[in-house]
Amino acid sequence: MRDWSLSAEELQTPRLSLRRPNEADIDAIFEIHSDPGTCVHNPSDALARFEEAEELYRRWNDQWERCGYGYWVVRRHGSEQQLGFCGIKPMALHGMQVLNLFYRFATSAWGQGFAGEAASEVTAWVSRRVPDLPLIARVRPANMASQRVAIRAGLTRAEHLDAIGYDGLDWIYAVKLPT
Repeated sequence: MRDWSLSAEELQTPRLSLRRPNEADIDAIFEIHSDPGTCVHNPSDALARFEEAEELYRRWNDQWERCGYGYWVVRRHGSEQQLGFCGIKPMALHGMQVLNLFYRFATSAWGQGFAGEAASEVTAWVSRRVPDLPLIARVRPANMASQRVAIRAGLTRAEHLDAIGYDGLDWIYAVKLPT
């Protein structure tokens, strides 16, 4: 049984702690988003200057203030090292309001199941706390690892929603679509 008594700002899995970002995380935001490996499938997300990380943090924080949810910093229990980020943001897709599931992890954290574990926890949180909105993940067709994370988190392929994104075709994975 999940402990839903934690605030939206903190989530827990057996291995991971997820918490709302703060200004101290801007260095990690820059480090992870400026690594060419982490943005190989989404080059428009790559950061080139530290100021861009500061602006990205402000956008994330503004969303938390407006919505009461957003992106979480992901760490192993007992560690202060940020493994990556996972969370949700509201957006429109084909005229439908949805939550977009985002996950981006340091290359050093790849292949250990952290993204899937974090995304599964966020998906469970969404089903409990924001049940009226569909949850989607926009995945580049060549990004097999991201496809596996979306599936592990409980999303299924929704080909009819595929769309052109900032970096080309986005395959859509979804859960809780209206019937």
